[in-house]
Amino acid sequence: MKRVFLLLFLACSLASAQDYFPNNDDVSARSEVIIAVTNATIITKPGTVVTNGTIILKDGKIENIGSGVSIPTGAVIQDAKGSYIYPSFIEPYGNFSMKKPQRSNRSGQQYDEGRQGYYWNDHIRSEQDAINYYKYNDQEAKKMLDAGYGAVQTHLHDGIARGTGMFVALNNNGNDGTRILKKESGNFFSLKRSSQTSQSYPTSLMGTLALLRQTHFDANWYSKGHSNTRDLSLEALIENKNLVQIIEAGDKKNILRVDKMGDRVGKQFTIVGGEDAYEMIDAIKATKASLILPINFPDAYDVTNPFQEWYVNLADMREWKQAPANPFLLSQEGINYAITSHGLKSPDKLMEKLKIAMEYGLTADQALAALTTEPAQILGVNDMVGTLEKGKVANFIMTSGPLFEANSKIYENWVQGSKHIIKDRHRKDIDGSYTAIIAGDTYSMDISGNAKNITIKIDSTQLGCKIDYDGHWITITASQKDKDDKSFTRLVSKISNEDRLKGTAYLSNGDEISFTATKEEKEKKDKTEDKDIEDKNTLKTIGPITFPNVSYGSTVKPQEETILYRNATVWTNEQDGILEHTDVLVKNGKIYKIGKNLSKGNARVIDATGKHLTSGIVDEHSHIAIDKGVNEAGHNSTAEVTIEDVVDHEDINIYRDLAGGVTTSQLLHGSANPIGGRSAIIKLKWGYSPQEMIYSDSPKFIKFALGENVKQSRYQNGVRFPQTRMGVEQVFEDYFTRAREYANSKGKKDFRYDEEMEVLLEILESERFVSCHSYVQSEINMLMKVAEKHGFRINTFTHILEGYKVADKMREHGVGGSTFSDWWAYKYEVNDAIPYNAAIMHSQGVLTAINSDDAEMSRRLNQEAAKAVKYGNVSEEDAWKFVTLNPAKLLHIDDRTGSIKTGKDADLVLWSENPLSVTATAEMTMIDGIVFFDKERDLRFRESIKKERQQLINEMIAAKNKGLKTQEPKQSTKTLYECNTLEW
Repeated sequence: MKRVFLLLFLACSLASAQDYFPNNDDVSARSEVIIAVTNATIITKPGTVVTNGTIILKDGKIENIGSGVSIPTGAVIQDAKGSYIYPSFIEPYGNFSMKKPQRSNRSGQQYDEGRQGYYWNDHIRSEQDAINYYKYNDQEAKKMLDAGYGAVQTHLHDGIARGTGMFVALNNNGNDGTRILKKESGNFFSLKRSSQTSQSYPTSLMGTLALLRQTHFDANWYSKGHSNTRDLSLEALIENKNLVQIIEAGDKKNILRVDKMGDRVGKQFTIVGGEDAYEMIDAIKATKASLILPINFPDAYDVTNPFQEWYVNLADMREWKQAPANPFLLSQEGINYAITSHGLKSPDKLMEKLKIAMEYGLTADQALAALTTEPAQILGVNDMVGTLEKGKVANFIMTSGPLFEANSKIYENWVQGSKHIIKDRHRKDIDGSYTAIIAGDTYSMDISGNAKNITIKIDSTQLGCKIDYDGHWITITASQKDKDDKSFTRLVSKISNEDRLKGTAYLSNGDEISFTATKEEKEKKDKTEDKDIEDKNTLKTIGPITFPNVSYGSTVKPQEETILYRNATVWTNEQDGILEHTDVLVKNGKIYKIGKNLSKGNARVIDATGKHLTSGIVDEHSHIAIDKGVNEAGHNSTAEVTIEDVVDHEDINIYRDLAGGVTTSQLLHGSANPIGGRSAIIKLKWGYSPQEMIYSDSPKFIKFALGENVKQSRYQNGVRFPQTRMGVEQVFEDYFTRAREYANSKGKKDFRYDEEMEVLLEILESERFVSCHSYVQSEINMLMKVAEKHGFRINTFTHILEGYKVADKMREHGVGGSTFSDWWAYKYEVNDAIPYNAAIMHSQGVLTAINSDDAEMSRRLNQEAAKAVKYGNVSEEDAWKFVTLNPAKLLHIDDRTGSIKTGKDADLVLWSENPLSVTATAEMTMIDGIVFFDKERDLRFRESIKKERQQLINEMIAAKNKGLKTQEPKQSTKTLYECNTLEW
């Protein structure tokens, strides 16, 4: 008897244990129950279909799947006849259920770190673990479930190094013990600063890239046990190095930048971004990086107002038309990508954007792969999710028809074998248009939104109305057509299998009458609707993609030509001087031959009679074509940053400079700090990539600065050292001393690679040249003495508006001067500037050039050179050298450009007349034998731009008239950088 009692007690205990987690939904929420979902069309993975299939679910996983599968005894059967089943979607880049970080409330500039025991830069927060900021949010989860998602990789979107993510099942019927599939699912980075700190560095994109490089260098050093202090950020970075490495980059240019950074530190990133990847698809393919692809395609602009239409540039108009083709074009090229809802206003916009992409060629299988198998593969969770296979997590959606068809709806989203009802598949869909005659009035009713919305009209009068539908009965309440009548008519109907509503109308006078509301047939469509369907079945075209894909880009990348300039006035800048009636033959990108009556061979002949042919203008000091910050102002020395990281090949100022005869520019860091960043010397090869623009085997340069800018004279709250001109000198002394000590530490066991110190060491060893922003003679003298003390010389003083005072000392030191022609009095330290400065330096034997430092002035440097003839009686040939050969010598590229000499690069400009004339125009500009500007072609560009704009305007107006969403016109502007431009 005791034994029987004990057995009964144990049985009750086991039953109680099994019910430890209460059932809040239906039987599908109970993990111990076996469920069989039968009679469905199952898409197990893209391209694989099982008809009349069955899925057996047990313990949140797929026990079996296929056609003809045996159903276990006692299984709960869910008949899915007529429905389709797909793997649930995977969100690869979410911030689901993450607590918002606390923003820093510190005012003013913060130059040092604010935390102890962590990395020296507060924007590196690799110790952050997503699970510490996580609290499951049912409401957020429901939005994602409704959109078809079953799992999400989530992390805290804050910081440049962000720490780990986690992989979570969106199971509102479960708990964190089961739905957290991976506690650490990825190691995350971005190009965005942390909101939790006010630390100034980095203030620019190039600073961010430099910080990421140095952080990884330091992690490698730290991992070898060389640090005397503990760094929790570096420890986390090292610990998580074997997780998938994901970085949010953004646009196509940043994809290439972060991949280059990754190559430098030995890391292959998965990159978030690339909505415009189609514009540089070959270069992006070459990175071999997987992408996590946003699809927040822009809405059409509302350009009905001609006075607002001009705000929108051609590139933005093209983006509206071309961006939806991006997923298809990436698929065509075999680039691996997963689609993310990141950037969309809400997850429910996902399907809308996908269907737009499918109008441009994206197939259903490609779309499904980008939502399931690709994210699973990229995140390393394809052993759990992404396909419907035996043993995998039971995450799937059930739909009314093929997933991406227009009227297909998601009925259910099963996550870990637990059913989440999105739309009751057993509830009849009564959406549609109905007509009923009630008490002599014709009621026109439109029911929509899964019977949540209704509009009613009697003739043209719209009534106030409300609808309630419980799946069995429908109740409609409507006001009267007479607005003064405050009574209501009520309609009640039981739902049947017929396509009509039939029931009782309760009139305002108390009468009850029968009514029938007949549903309009879907087949009755007018010609306009038929045309809309035809349009949707026709793949949309994207128009021209040009090089670059902005105004004045060419449909074909400009190519090298063999060209003979016939009968020109040739300014050689060599001993031959100016040659009249001379031919110049260009072949294989070089100046092949110079002479009279040259044989043309197969060359294209340019009649240059009465015109002047010169070498291209070289701008020694420019700030065009730079992305997201010309100054890294976060430290007083930023030698680790480089403009080469942020060259913007799409800047329209490149084309404008070509129209002014410029072929080479040194893109300099700004003047926010005594030791600035490294330069980029580029050829203005419009339509080519940034890497193709940068000089091959480029001489190494860096920007230094003196004066008011570096000591923050006009900063309201400047607190960074130095604050005086004396302090500026001390900065140089300190850093050069540190660089010497760094050199001495090389070869030691605990040596730490420091990119900043490496660059400074190159200066001390005369391997990198210094261009220094300068004004006042005392500081100019000071820096020459500091350089001589440390065994090197300054290469160029730029601006150098008091150069005329120290020209003899400059000649003795061996430094050149690159100045303005006649700028004066734009700040206090410029008050002693004179327009004779260039002529005086030149007369004293200083290698002298004239630069722009300005996106507008760089287009007319030929006229700036001419001012030296007026102010100082410099000869025309020597004045012309101020903007050609002399800056080429200052940049150490005079063996390649700056003069017309056999064997040099064919960087040439054909002028309408004497290039020093204010009426001279550049008719043709060539670089490396490739014509990048042609005045006649420019006129054709203008006509084609006008035509293309008008076509896009008409298409956007048509989109608005069809009821598609539009956005207000907006103007995209690019900051025109100067030396002192700051972007905090």
